Amino acid sequence: MTLSLTLAAAWAVLANVLAMLPSRDNHWRRAYMLIAIGVPILGYVTYENGPWIGLLVLLAGMSLLRWPVIYAARWIGRTFGGRTP
Repeated sequence: MTLSLTLAAAWAVLANVLAMLPSRDNHWRRAYMLIAIGVPILGYVTYENGPWIGLLVLLAGMSLLRWPVIYAARWIGRTFGGRTP
């Protein structure tokens, strides 16, 4: 297993451990921290293992951080969807 995949697996374990700890802000600060750490790891995985493995790691990260993805999709839909409020 390459170093980049090891880092991605460690990131996933960290995300799961952080999700188990109680939080007053519904884990949003931790999610921002995980996103900031995860994006360079995702780039490294894609660089070292190719785009298909990078896509799989991206999907795994999106499944762990699903609420930021859902809120981003809603914001994009409101902003660029063409509906008038």
